[in-house]
Amino acid sequence: MNKNIKRLVFSSCLLAGAVGANAQSVPAGVKYVSKVWVADQGNGTYKNPVLDADYSDPDAIRVGDDFYMVASSFDAVPGLPVLHSKDLVNWTLINHALKRQPPFDHFSKTQHGNGVWAPAIRFYKGEFYIYYPDPDFGIYVTKAKNPAGEWSDPILIEGGKGLIDPCPFWDDNGKAYLAYAYAGSRAGIKSVIAVKQLNPEGTKTLDAGVLVYDGHELDPTIEGPKFYKRNGYYYIFAPAGGVSTGWQLVLRSKNIYGPYERKVVMDQGNTAVNGPHQGAWVNTQTGEDWFLHFQDKDAYGRVVHLQPMKWINDWPVIGVDKDGDGIGEPVMTYKKPNVGKVYPILTPVESDEFNSRVLGLQWQWQANPKATWSFMNTSKGTLRLFSDQMPDSAKNYWDVPNILLQKFPTEEFKATAKLTFSPNTKIENEKAGLIIMGQSYANLSIKSKKGGNYLVYSVCKNAHKGSKEIETTLTKLDAATLYLRVNVNKGGKCKFSYSTDGQKFQDAGSEFVATPGQWVGAKVGLFCTRDIKINDSGYVDFDWFRIEPVN
Repeated sequence: MNKNIKRLVFSSCLLAGAVGANAQSVPAGVKYVSKVWVADQGNGTYKNPVLDADYSDPDAIRVGDDFYMVASSFDAVPGLPVLHSKDLVNWTLINHALKRQPPFDHFSKTQHGNGVWAPAIRFYKGEFYIYYPDPDFGIYVTKAKNPAGEWSDPILIEGGKGLIDPCPFWDDNGKAYLAYAYAGSRAGIKSVIAVKQLNPEGTKTLDAGVLVYDGHELDPTIEGPKFYKRNGYYYIFAPAGGVSTGWQLVLRSKNIYGPYERKVVMDQGNTAVNGPHQGAWVNTQTGEDWFLHFQDKDAYGRVVHLQPMKWINDWPVIGVDKDGDGIGEPVMTYKKPNVGKVYPILTPVESDEFNSRVLGLQWQWQANPKATWSFMNTSKGTLRLFSDQMPDSAKNYWDVPNILLQKFPTEEFKATAKLTFSPNTKIENEKAGLIIMGQSYANLSIKSKKGGNYLVYSVCKNAHKGSKEIETTLTKLDAATLYLRVNVNKGGKCKFSYSTDGQKFQDAGSEFVATPGQWVGAKVGLFCTRDIKINDSGYVDFDWFRIEPVN
């Protein structure tokens, strides 16, 4: 074993194989390989991003031979995604720790940009812990014996506005601490890192906290701290300088409360990877060090990169230090981590045939769902969405909870859905279709009107500001079954089309340029809505949804 690893004092943040032996293994999941983005190049190397999808603010740990990652999910439900990997390159989505987001009534309405901000995952005394902040309500913790199984109901360990980015740390003497930051939008202060003491169980804060680093002069907008210990030093890894423009900072001290020295350990350098920061230090069983972080790609969200990491004079260097100044810069291709074995190529699932009894993990609603929104129609092998009345306060689909969405899987792809629409013939204006969702959105749908069903194309620019959707009727439809498609090209350029036979597609509507949501990338998905109250809704059956290359 590497001498540095022998000297490493393992906290809950870096876990030796002996610790992980008590963790339950992840059950075998779907062996899925994306057709549009695969990071593993099949020759012992990988390319970044390892996840070219919006898993922002990633945090990760190793438990035995398994790596686990969590990410921000904001208002999307289910929330708190849990991903798994054997080699840090091939990741699969295995669970969501939050099936519904508390407070339940609050999140029954759309809450764009609110909810689950940057979480941290740790393993301590045989249990997995996820700490996550809700900037409006406080810091929560949820626990599980098996990360792919049931997670406990979240416990509010400290209430309050503006508390964000918590990371726990259990010291050698059993004392527990929490590093955290503040959101200026709620707390009226930002750019500082503080530490609170926790009870040994990690379920309650014990004091008001100690300010350990003020970044106002050198490191504005410092946030997202991750707490570690190595060779007698306490380390706080923290991003600074802003989401799309910043750098990765590391603080170290012999005392948990400081004073802390600072060092920039990675920045953009001469690369195209803007704002490379906020993530997790992990090590392999063979003694290698690696760092997972995000890059903000605007409409495509915050995608996940994997960087090599090494220690020099008890300071980490992340990426490759080409000019020898002690500050690394990101790599785009590199030799895969040495984890002792070679594992199959896998990616998160994107397409869905809707043949299961449960909805695929890639799907999320815009709010806590009602039980009546969707059913897996197993007798037909379809997803049935029942129309739900749009809220009276909704100015457009930005305010509609029952929009079923998933992340853009990469920069270029096409999404196609086969659907059969069965509206309630006693009413008009039920709609079902395919949507690109962001602060501006566009959708292609079937709409029931007097005299039959029509194909309509709708665009809403600046939906988040309450703008009105502009709808264009394209043609009357003779058949209830239709194929809807959207091609997404670089720059987020989207072009919708439709087909009656699944072979020949006709363009529908003008080009639409996707925009990000609130702190998230654009999403693609499905919907079924109506504008009035009635005692029995119409519905749509989606036979399948497929992500494929554009060409």
